[in-house]
Amino acid sequence: MPTEGHQLGPGEYRARGNIVRKMVPGEVLSRVPEARELAISEGRRLHYDFLDDEAVLKLLRLRHLDDVKLHSAGMKLGVPSVLIIAALFVYWGGYVQYWESTKSQNLYYAACGAALAAIVLLYVISLTRHWGSRSRQKMRARAAAYRKIAHVAAENGAELPDFYPHYGPYPFAAAFHADAAELEMPDEAGTR
Repeated sequence: MPTEGHQLGPGEYRARGNIVRKMVPGEVLSRVPEARELAISEGRRLHYDFLDDEAVLKLLRLRHLDDVKLHSAGMKLGVPSVLIIAALFVYWGGYVQYWESTKSQNLYYAACGAALAAIVLLYVISLTRHWGSRSRQKMRARAAAYRKIAHVAAENGAELPDFYPHYGPYPFAAAFHADAAELEMPDEAGTR
């Protein structure tokens, strides 16, 4: 299994779990009439050529980078949040509940409420940034359509690897915005 430092070769992309996979060429999908029809109709709807191997490879690579950013943001917020909440609870269990002064307990509860409100605010800001990006939503809509095309091809006889393209659908935040800017790969953008 290739490692994180593995340079991607022609036609390779990283799937969920950082596993390097080989993209299935568009000609394999287009051999299945149902998949070809779906690729054409979804391509018109999403302004994309799902049978263009270079475009699809870029889409799969962008999809992975999006997944990495979402996971990273979740870990940066999730782990500290759990530690803070656990510390507040342990401190309450060990000391606060035994305090005789109601005023001191109320001050502690107010501080806990403020800490929880700050955590919720950070989550809202992070979710807005990651899920609200119209460019990333556009890419996710295309990735979800490509997944659907691949599944139709597999269901109708195309020989595809199990679970290809190896990521799940986006249940939300995958709206197509025709006017949104196209995402570029970090190497191509130069500044990311």
